[in-house]
Amino acid sequence: MWLKPEEILLKNAFKLWVTEKDNAYFVLQRRRGYGEGGGGLTGLLVGTLDTVLDSTSKVAPFRILHHTPDSQIYWSIACGATKEEITHHWEWLQQNIMRTLAVFDSSEDITSFVQGKIRGLIAEEGKASLVQEDDPEKFREALLRFEKWFELPQKEKLVTYYSCSYWKGRVPCQGWLYLSTNFLCFYSYLLGAEVKLVISWDEIWRLEKTSNVILTESVHVMAHGEDHYFSMLLHLNETFVIMEQLADYSVKRLFDKESFQREPALCDPLQITKRGLETHARSEQFRAFFRLPKEENLLEVYESFLWVPFSHFNTLGKICVSESYLCFASQDGSQCHVIIPIREVVSVEKPDSSNRALTVCVRGKRALRFSEVRDYERLANTIRSRCGITASPQHSASAEVIRGECQSLINHFEDNPEEVTLMVGQKDSSKAVSTEALMTVFHPQDVENLDPKMLKEKMKEQSWNIHFSEYGRGTSMFFTKKTRDLIVRGVPEALRGELWMLFSGAVNDMATHPGYYTELVEQSLGTSTLATDEIERDLHRSLPEHPAFQSDTGISALRRVLTAYASRNPKIGYCQAMNILTSVLLLYAKEEEAFWLLVAVCERMLPDYFNRRIIGALVDQAVFEDLIREQLPQLVEHMTDLSFFSSVSLSWFLTLFISVLPIESAVNVVDCFFYDGIKAILQLGLAVLDYNMEALISCHDDAEAVTILNRFFDSVTNKDSPLPPTVQQASVGNNDNASHCNVDISELIREAYEKYGNIRSEEVESSRKRNKLYVIQTLEDTTKQNVLRVVSQEVKFSASQLDELYYLFKRQHFLSCYWMMDSPALLHHDPSQAYLEQYQLGFQQFSQLFSLLEPWALCSTKNTLSLWVFRLIDENQDGLVNFKEFCSALDTLYSGSFTNKLKLMFKLHLPPAFELPEDGVIRKSPERGRGKVDLQAYLKQWQDEILKKEETIRDLPRINQTQFIQFSKTLYNLFHGDPEEESLYRAVAHVTSLLLRMEEVGRRLQEPSSPQESAKPAQAAAADTDASTTPESSDTSSVNSSQGAGPSLAEVEWSFSFEQVLASLLNEPVVVGFFEKPVDIQTRLDQAKVAQLKVKANK
Repeated sequence: MWLKPEEILLKNAFKLWVTEKDNAYFVLQRRRGYGEGGGGLTGLLVGTLDTVLDSTSKVAPFRILHHTPDSQIYWSIACGATKEEITHHWEWLQQNIMRTLAVFDSSEDITSFVQGKIRGLIAEEGKASLVQEDDPEKFREALLRFEKWFELPQKEKLVTYYSCSYWKGRVPCQGWLYLSTNFLCFYSYLLGAEVKLVISWDEIWRLEKTSNVILTESVHVMAHGEDHYFSMLLHLNETFVIMEQLADYSVKRLFDKESFQREPALCDPLQITKRGLETHARSEQFRAFFRLPKEENLLEVYESFLWVPFSHFNTLGKICVSESYLCFASQDGSQCHVIIPIREVVSVEKPDSSNRALTVCVRGKRALRFSEVRDYERLANTIRSRCGITASPQHSASAEVIRGECQSLINHFEDNPEEVTLMVGQKDSSKAVSTEALMTVFHPQDVENLDPKMLKEKMKEQSWNIHFSEYGRGTSMFFTKKTRDLIVRGVPEALRGELWMLFSGAVNDMATHPGYYTELVEQSLGTSTLATDEIERDLHRSLPEHPAFQSDTGISALRRVLTAYASRNPKIGYCQAMNILTSVLLLYAKEEEAFWLLVAVCERMLPDYFNRRIIGALVDQAVFEDLIREQLPQLVEHMTDLSFFSSVSLSWFLTLFISVLPIESAVNVVDCFFYDGIKAILQLGLAVLDYNMEALISCHDDAEAVTILNRFFDSVTNKDSPLPPTVQQASVGNNDNASHCNVDISELIREAYEKYGNIRSEEVESSRKRNKLYVIQTLEDTTKQNVLRVVSQEVKFSASQLDELYYLFKRQHFLSCYWMMDSPALLHHDPSQAYLEQYQLGFQQFSQLFSLLEPWALCSTKNTLSLWVFRLIDENQDGLVNFKEFCSALDTLYSGSFTNKLKLMFKLHLPPAFELPEDGVIRKSPERGRGKVDLQAYLKQWQDEILKKEETIRDLPRINQTQFIQFSKTLYNLFHGDPEEESLYRAVAHVTSLLLRMEEVGRRLQEPSSPQESAKPAQAAAADTDASTTPESSDTSSVNSSQGAGPSLAEVEWSFSFEQVLASLLNEPVVVGFFEKPVDIQTRLDQAKVAQLKVKANK
């Protein structure tokens, strides 16, 4: 293949390469150890080295170099794996390049021409690779190998595959890495040694790119406490990105459903493709950068120049088109970017075809001119079709008409300035909805007040007005470095709500959903749920010092916004800290605007923050710890345990510093957050620690460090705040500020941007993805430890055995989710439930796992037995069993005494285990985690469990004739295949006859007048039982026939107590020995681990 020209040194290279062909400008070489001759000892060493290395990272055996006669510099321009491939490239150079080179006078021109040609060839190959998928034939072959080697279910979708090396210690195993929807698989077979690895994405704790002494760069995967390293030179970044996407998809789908959004490319696990993942990732990046609604997808990208009027030059960048937006970002992403809602476009013109330019006119007397757009006509047509503008066939002839329409629109908006504003989301609002920001109501600005603070506030407003005149105002405003500088200095009170709406993207949500908030308010007010109860409890705890929330006006507005959001997003509902954030939003934004700002924060800017497990906040705390290690090494040396910073900084992230800073200072932090996202909070957190570095290093314990930080926050002021003391918030912590001089918030923010502004948003997002796996797995591990702590007190399994059982149980739960869009198991998984209830198995899942673990491997009626066990341990009859119930049954079967095992078998033949429900199906539980939780029911259930007495054998009901016959058949089935099978059959037959005779004697004593009649049914039953002493007759249909027996049997119904059955069987040593036979639990667990996936594959 063609290579990007790179300069190489040939001083020592001739020992490794042999020249095959050469001419005045090119050299074709073969690496020693390949081809004819082998190259002797040198060739043998080179060949061995290349074989050990990864096939994609080792040097290709053939290459072509470019040089000029009067130069000692060589450039690598092509390489090949085979002689045919490199010869093809050589012949192309001879036919297409050699003749042209003769016309050049200088060596520099020759080299420049060759390099340009090679780069052009690489670019063309790159375009072709984007259009075409991987070779279908090769992919089909890889799929066949994947299915053969790993024996996964047929539904498992292979996404892509790569050649790579897997490192076992310091020894690399060359093989193939297969990435599928649910699994990471590796296979290698060298010199008779097979290496096979299967890791499900939901088991991965760490996924990151690393480097060490041996490997320059590799992918590190940590799962089950083991580290795995995969190395490759080519495609390493591409491989890592796809692995990251698959792991993230799996985690969202299986663990974190609250953030799992249905995407057309990802909603069906059976249809996931490499291209679909890449498209989804690009759209996510696009939405995050431009703060667009989640419905938007990146559809088209064009490279172009944009005329920047305030700088008077064209800047190179990319035009990104989605369903409803036209966006532009300059090449470096920081110089400027602009967002144009297509609803704001009034015309699209093509003034000059010579430089492939087009002009987009938007409302508000604005026009943006793009030039050098490769497919400018297509872009123009796309914009027109999306905004409903019809292009005239004679465009040049109708240009004046379009311009006239534009001018009339401009005149209209100049006459009606209120229509220019983009805050158009309010339909005819309900009278109950407040239409003014609370700060405007409770602290109206005094125009005549000319104190220094108010004068400075006016100067800030003037600076922003100048900025608006140069860069535009509203959604199509240019975002530049100057915009950020103004934000850092502080936003004037009067403009804060407008700018928050603009920077967060909430302005677009509101404009595209007119009347939505009013409808939500009307629907949600008056409803009673757990969320509304929590909201009512927290209403008066939200900024209680502020006058706005000491009155019904502020409290009612806060109630409406929080209740409306809980109604919009019941999965989040209401979480603590939302009330504090919403209170501040209501101070500076109108009520409907505050609602859409809350939507932007909860659903876009702080994903996964406001849920039961606050996963997003924990992830960002982990990112914060990484940044502390990187940016503040001196602090790390003193405080090696950074978990302290995680605990103390949680409120910083959840409330954007509002809960620790006075309100007049905190709003400046919120300004930066809406412009720069979480990056602003991370920067400020680092600046706070840096400012207090010396004090933190000298402190002796965590309590002292907390005190230092609290005093620092108390000393933060906003010297420019125009708010009167009645509105300003008092210090949050201690009032003893003697040890701290006051710190101005603007200075602190400026210092944060100067010192840590080089942190890139892309790096933060990458760190978020890396840490999210670890955070979720840590939460899952906490769940596991709590479950095992409860269960271990009631069973005899060792800690390691319980751990492995939990792994099998949880994996069985997920196996039913891997290949289904709406798996019942996935629907029942609710992280907000109690630990024991988070993972539960339905009957099908339970049956598969029980069949792998039950001690009687040769039992001929496994399905029937597992059904009865499932019904017995499903105490609340909701069609689901939890881990505790599962373990209690297994513990009895593995480690219980003969009496306990027999008692379990006896209960399996009593209701509810033995009898079918009336409808013949297992009942399912109602939806979990929805609506209002009945706390009284939970307390009653807890009380019942505490008062629950241990069951004795006397408490068991008697077993009737039908149930006893089936009990006998079950025993026969258990004995099937046992070495003492015949002895066991005879023992059970003897016990059965003995019990029936005892029953007959009992009936004679009770009814001496008719001994012959009472003997008949018993003899008939004995004959029936004796006839079933062969395994072949143990069909469960006999149960149904018994249940449908004639009335003559029912009239003389007989039964046995458990004590009778136990006493009879205790007299049969062979039966007692069978049930007390020790079971190798560890072997069973090991076999189940291996067979679990295969069982699913064979279904």
